[in-house]
Amino acid sequence: MNNITIRRAELSDLDALAGMFDAYRQFYEQPADLTLAREFLQERLQKSESVLLLAANASGQALGFCQLYPSFCSVEAKPICTLYDLFVCPQARRSGTGRALLLAAHDYAASAGVARLDLTTARTNLAAQSLYESLGWVQDQVFLAYNKRVELRTPKPGEQAG
Repeated sequence: MNNITIRRAELSDLDALAGMFDAYRQFYEQPADLTLAREFLQERLQKSESVLLLAANASGQALGFCQLYPSFCSVEAKPICTLYDLFVCPQARRSGTGRALLLAAHDYAASAGVARLDLTTARTNLAAQSLYESLGWVQDQVFLAYNKRVELRTPKPGEQAG
């Protein structure tokens, strides 16, 4: 883990990030689409809508990334972050890269005044769950997570969106 560096990603990192992000999406059974991956990350970086942390080895080769989305907790009345994406390249797995990214995310959150980090993972992703728990992440036993797909619709003539 000593040869791994973590830093905040910039637009100049887009090529390295896009390939990993595309692989991440494929892990979650999405079709390969490097163009979509690149455009999505480019927009997040340009609009400062997320924090992307990039892990690299001593020679500068990208090993993995995590992406944090700033949000708020109304109950605590404080800012929080959702750690939505965590990916380590297959050749770098079990090298401490995932652990280093999670620790860097925690450090970022602490320095940014974030009260809590949240994440979700697949129920079948036992390796990730083990890593999270080894770093003190606690599985929520109180709240259930729900989601609902939203069908996009085109506003009718004269109707404003939203």
